Amino acid sequence: MKLEAMQFTQQKLVLLNPSAYHMCFPLVIISLIFHSGITATITISENKTVPAVMVFGDSIVDSGNNNNLITMAKCNFPPYGRDFMGGKPTGRFSNGKIPSDLIAEEFGVKELLPAYLDPDLQIEDLLTGVSFASGGAGYDPLTAKLVAVYSLSDQLEMLKNWVKKVRAGVGEKRTAITVSKSVFMVCAGSDDIANTYFGSSLRRRHYDIHAYTDLMVASAASFFQELYEVGARRIGVFSAPPIGCVPSQRTLGGGLIRGCAEAYNQAAQLFNSKLSSLLISLNNNLPDARLVYLDIYTPVLALIHNPAQAGFEVVNRGCCGTGNVEVALLCNQHSPGGTCSNASKYLFWDSYHPTQDAYKLLLPLVLRNITYLFF
Repeated sequence: MKLEAMQFTQQKLVLLNPSAYHMCFPLVIISLIFHSGITATITISENKTVPAVMVFGDSIVDSGNNNNLITMAKCNFPPYGRDFMGGKPTGRFSNGKIPSDLIAEEFGVKELLPAYLDPDLQIEDLLTGVSFASGGAGYDPLTAKLVAVYSLSDQLEMLKNWVKKVRAGVGEKRTAITVSKSVFMVCAGSDDIANTYFGSSLRRRHYDIHAYTDLMVASAASFFQELYEVGARRIGVFSAPPIGCVPSQRTLGGGLIRGCAEAYNQAAQLFNSKLSSLLISLNNNLPDARLVYLDIYTPVLALIHNPAQAGFEVVNRGCCGTGNVEVALLCNQHSPGGTCSNASKYLFWDSYHPTQDAYKLLLPLVLRNITYLFF
């Protein structure tokens, strides 16, 4: 059912207009088999390889960097990881794999993308990529401060330390080639809108939503340029999702009927429009840059409006507890009602983060038709 739905959705949704980037490359559908043995069928330019995947951002792509922080934005305990390998909670904010893992799979690099701060990583693990992301982070520096997690600036410093470690292990030349040919992914913005702007008065006292999204985009521009200065050239940037439709935001801003909080969605759309324009500008001004806008807003909203077509039954609450408010520390073994018996029927695992099944449906929709833009 899920596969059929994915094919249907791919036909119906227009995720990106590649002509907006003024780029045209010869394409070929190929099956790539890298040294890891992971196979990926993707749309890619001929004779191109991806040695590693590097991921930055928030809880959607954090695979455990927050585990040792004193913060509410962590999840290295049950029931998180219930459907992960061995049912082990690793710090991933879902019941199983998250987008950082699936992106690494899509590009044929490896099956799981570990957290950079995992103490067991070896040089071989670092060479094929890691996640620097930190749950609770955002483009606005205040967003990470509010929940005491690693900001994008902190994550950039981690990348610079990664470069030093890899350079010491394999040398300057191989390190530079790895950085320039790797795919860098950035997923942020949701926490800025939901938590820092609508969830707190700290920014709303001084910014209306137009000014605040300008602040977000200015911070994003600085971060992308800093990635470029380190040597990154292939940079994918996820849009903000329809954040007003995630269960916790329905509870907080959707009224008694818990409808989608439209003000939150309008903020996300406003930010996405500015973000898309920013990436076009950077592509035109940074030599050899391939910054790719990845529209997650459209397919997520389509699933919310038509869940049955994709095999989902519940989209307005999560699988954990009541599904209305439980997230991070509030989603635990003592949550009322425990967890649902079949998470594959739910779009959301907790009140903020999608299930593994949702991610497995969404990531190919977003990536496969536009992968060539990275090359």
